Amino acid sequence: MSLLDDFIVRAVLAGLGLVIAAAPLGCFVVWRRMAYFGDATAHAALLGVALALTFNISIFAGVLSVALIMAVTVSALAGRGFAMDTLLGVMAHSSLAFGLVAVSFVPSVRVDLMAYLFGDILAVGRSDLVVIWLGALMVVGLLYWRWSALLTATLNPDLAYASGISPKREQIILSLALALVVAVAIKVVGTLLIAAMLLIPAASARAFARTPERMAVIAMVIGMLSILGGIQSAFTFDTPTGPTIVCVGALLFVVANLVRLVRGQAK
Repeated sequence: MSLLDDFIVRAVLAGLGLVIAAAPLGCFVVWRRMAYFGDATAHAALLGVALALTFNISIFAGVLSVALIMAVTVSALAGRGFAMDTLLGVMAHSSLAFGLVAVSFVPSVRVDLMAYLFGDILAVGRSDLVVIWLGALMVVGLLYWRWSALLTATLNPDLAYASGISPKREQIILSLALALVVAVAIKVVGTLLIAAMLLIPAASARAFARTPERMAVIAMVIGMLSILGGIQSAFTFDTPTGPTIVCVGALLFVVANLVRLVRGQAK
């Protein structure tokens, strides 16, 4: 009997695959204050699910296509006179609504909406694991390749221009990485909780990080603890696994900031 025959092992591996991509990317989301952007891209994923079911293609391909379109559209419209918070709000909620309506027009396929909204990590199969880890490694490779340029464009756009780096190009690269993470994460935590897995580990890591690289590594560790603690807690208390993972992450965020407060008062 193979170790991968155990659905708990597959769930843990899927969660860890998501975290190694989402945690460092989440640091850029926090630094750039792109939380609503991540939310909009994640909400669009449900429309991708509906299109995939309609045209009988892979869910991953459908979600990735729609997430890429959303990410590139928002990046293209940024700085062109649009109020970005309003635009993102309209796109996030309308794409989610269109996705829900579109799913109802696919009567030949029985769709478990809860699984796509909140994830179904315990149902991850071997083929899903391959997709999750390939996607995660692509995101990690992309971030490693562009780390210095992305960091410069994030922290000081003027310095980036002076160094021959295009902040707009780096923004598009981040958007592509975000779309890939959304496509990978939908099976694990669902469309409504993807943004939480991007933000919470990175925001928690801020309390302990002195350098960007250290923040990315600590965010990975916190994300892994959220996955392991969430799966264990879900079994112990018989709760939905995806939301429980996010709840554990939220508790770690509270603990991290309490530690920072205590440290600050002790100095």
